[in-house]
Amino acid sequence: MSLNEDVNLLGRTLGTVLSEQEGPEFLELVERVRALVRQARAGGDDTPLRELLSGADAHTAENLVRAFTLYFQLVNLAEEHERVRVLSASPGPRPQSLAQALIELKDMGLTAEQTEALIARVDLGLTFTAHPTEMRRRTVRGHLVDVAQDIQSLTGPAVERIAAHIEALWSTPELRRLKPTVLDEVKGGLSYVSVIAQALPALQQGLRRAFHDVYGRDTGAQLPISFSSWMGGDRDGNPFVTPDATREALALHRERARDLLLESIIQAYADLSQEGLEDDQDAYRRELRALHNAVRDGETVDLVARLEALDARLRHDGQTRSADLLLTPLLTRARVFGQHLVSLDVREHSALTGGAVATLLREAGVEADYLNLPEHARLELLSRELRSRRPLWPAGAVLPEDLERAIGPVREVARAAGVVGPRAFGRYVVSMAESVSDVLEPLILAREVGFAVLPVPLFETLDDLERAPSVMWELLALPEYRAVLGDHVQEIMLGYSDSNKDAGFLAANWALHEAQRNISSVCRRAGVPWRFFHGRGTSIGRGGGPAGRAILGQPAGTIDAGLRITEQGEALADKYSHPVLAQRNLEQALYGLLLAAARPADDLPAAWVDALGRASRASAAAYRALVEDDRFLPLFEEVTPIHEIARLNIASRPVRRPGPPTLGSLRAIPWVMSWTQNRANLPGWYGLREGLAEIGTDLAREMYHGWAFFRSVLDNAQMSLAKSDLLIFEEYARLVPATETEHAALVRQLEDAYRSTVMQVQDVVGAELLSAEPRLKRSIELRNPYIDPIHRLQVELLRRSRAGDGGSANMSAELERPLLLSVQGISAGVRNTG
Repeated sequence: MSLNEDVNLLGRTLGTVLSEQEGPEFLELVERVRALVRQARAGGDDTPLRELLSGADAHTAENLVRAFTLYFQLVNLAEEHERVRVLSASPGPRPQSLAQALIELKDMGLTAEQTEALIARVDLGLTFTAHPTEMRRRTVRGHLVDVAQDIQSLTGPAVERIAAHIEALWSTPELRRLKPTVLDEVKGGLSYVSVIAQALPALQQGLRRAFHDVYGRDTGAQLPISFSSWMGGDRDGNPFVTPDATREALALHRERARDLLLESIIQAYADLSQEGLEDDQDAYRRELRALHNAVRDGETVDLVARLEALDARLRHDGQTRSADLLLTPLLTRARVFGQHLVSLDVREHSALTGGAVATLLREAGVEADYLNLPEHARLELLSRELRSRRPLWPAGAVLPEDLERAIGPVREVARAAGVVGPRAFGRYVVSMAESVSDVLEPLILAREVGFAVLPVPLFETLDDLERAPSVMWELLALPEYRAVLGDHVQEIMLGYSDSNKDAGFLAANWALHEAQRNISSVCRRAGVPWRFFHGRGTSIGRGGGPAGRAILGQPAGTIDAGLRITEQGEALADKYSHPVLAQRNLEQALYGLLLAAARPADDLPAAWVDALGRASRASAAAYRALVEDDRFLPLFEEVTPIHEIARLNIASRPVRRPGPPTLGSLRAIPWVMSWTQNRANLPGWYGLREGLAEIGTDLAREMYHGWAFFRSVLDNAQMSLAKSDLLIFEEYARLVPATETEHAALVRQLEDAYRSTVMQVQDVVGAELLSAEPRLKRSIELRNPYIDPIHRLQVELLRRSRAGDGGSANMSAELERPLLLSVQGISAGVRNTG
């Protein structure tokens, strides 16, 4: 069946269930709303639609939102199945596959040995994060997973099972009653590991097969991929990530790793039934039995070395196919997941890390006023302490609460590393790193528990990104720090969210580009291997977009030891819900990594660099003029559901940092999510108009066709602009009270900026938006008429809730449910939140 046939069948099945559960009149109402919305989008009179929605009571509005949301959830499953179907039927090397990467590397002049060295040098580190977390309840996701299984074979019995799950879904509460705990988030993220584990062996076998096809010989190259997690270790602004939560997360990692390994060992034991060809007839199975018992009993065992020895023996005995196909799944999973499953990072805000160090120094009688010392004095003190091995707190003494919160998680990862090995712990990420002392302070905390950590500075704001190269140069010049770093890779994390919220789309992208170029130069001069860690979201405003394109758009010469990328909670289902999708996502990212890492550093044309520097300044000025306008923040609260998003139980983390409710204290995720809900998508394009005007059309065209980074920026802007919808945004603009004429003028300014930005981008790329991505363009066009009803209902519900006493702050329970459900429904329709 085709995608359209799948969608039609699912739609009819949903209609049948709605008619049975709510009555034929409700199904007629759904169809009536859909027809009126299509009429309005086609330019017809929308008065009947407005009258119908304004007259709907809260219960009817809620059911309408739920009906259209469930439709989108089913459509999303059908689209995923279509992607699997297309990928499974694709003959030959696919674009952006490992096979295609090797072909292009050979065309670039790399020999087999050079390609093997490249694969061995780099690592693609994918890091699961919990925010923005999946909004659907686990029960709802379970039903949808079962529906996805039956879509693969839409026969009579399968259709009946799908109808049963839809029937159950219709009567299942969709909103969480309580915020998810940290452990809930850990479990949600790790639920995709089993799917990834199914994809990895095929990816490993594909790498070997492609290498043989391209270079004409076998290879021992291993997948350059690793997994880590922030769930249970990301403490920045989240008071619920306690030492106990970290310990529970690490225990769950060990438990899931054990189960995964035992399952794989048992399968290998069943498959490798042949006798050895020498005297030791039961060698294969005896070794697997020994490994099984060790893993089962929680013993630390050198899994990879022993499995590699078994692999070598199989090959020596002439059992090459058995080694390739029957042992490779176990060996690949052992290499990637080991007994740790994923490496847990700890992340903390530099202010809290510094505060904890100040307490230690004060209580130890070393320095009474550390936080008020100038930076050079802090560095002298910290360097002196790092040369000493003595702890500042008496060994075994109970830590006060503030120090326990800071040091406790490091103690827990130290214990886990002692049980399952060093890969249980990843890195210590320092949020809002502004100085060298911010990076050194975690070393002092870790010393208190006798554990070595490798700090990763996270540069987030525009100022921090510009200052980052000098901070890194000073850091790498310190002998005390170099002694800690040793031969390890220096990681540097770059934040997309706050830099975008700080300076806008184009300026943030250019600041990130220049930070990478300059930091790479610093590391190269210091003789230190480096790896950038990209804190990307799913939306364009937070560094989103196709991973392969984003990696290929990195500045040439800046990928040394590979790179790390965050995998946001909301994106996990799209990428890793099926082994075929997981394999495709991973191979596209690896394709980009290998080709980008093979590109040597080059000198960009001075005219391009100068033009984009000027464009960045012009763009940032336009963006800052908007967000610093006194009218802007009140308008933002009027035309977006930001207050309603704050009421959703979608994550353990608050939507604002501590302090007054300003734009600066608002976290980037709800900021972007709010603009996604009203389809303005402002963080993904605003300021680009002024930047392109500064460059000029002819030069911008030259840069677009000749510069991968600039092309990636404009292609991502195309996606953001195409997902924007002025027809819908104008509905949200109607929420501005008629008396607030200045706010209405600002709305018109945003709409004019959008239209002119679209025209400029199309002029530069030489085509309509997304002409080079017809499938995505068609998907957006097909979705709009069906997502419109949820937008219209959300606007109507916002109007009602804000008209009551106290506005949204005192929203009635009758309005709260349908309104919050509409946030979820729109997210399902546009397929991202933030």
